[in-house]
Amino acid sequence: MSNYDVVPRDDGKWASRRAGATRASRVHDTQADAKGAATTFARNSGGGEVRVHGHDGKIRDAATIGKADPFPPRG
Repeated sequence: MSNYDVVPRDDGKWASRRAGATRASRVHDTQADAKGAATTFARNSGGGEVRVHGHDGKIRDAATIGKADPFPPRG
């Protein structure tokens, strides 16, 4: 399980990174794209929490992500 943070960058882009990391896992143009990528990273790592930070550094949204379904329904 890994937690991920979505944080704004000085250049106006958004970074999704593992909690506690100094380097971004991926950089995105929009906050929504960064949140989607962080959600995918957390799900693929077995679940975790995705926290979205505002420009002031405070957490403004958080979501708990479960692990991926090993046997998804056929359709």
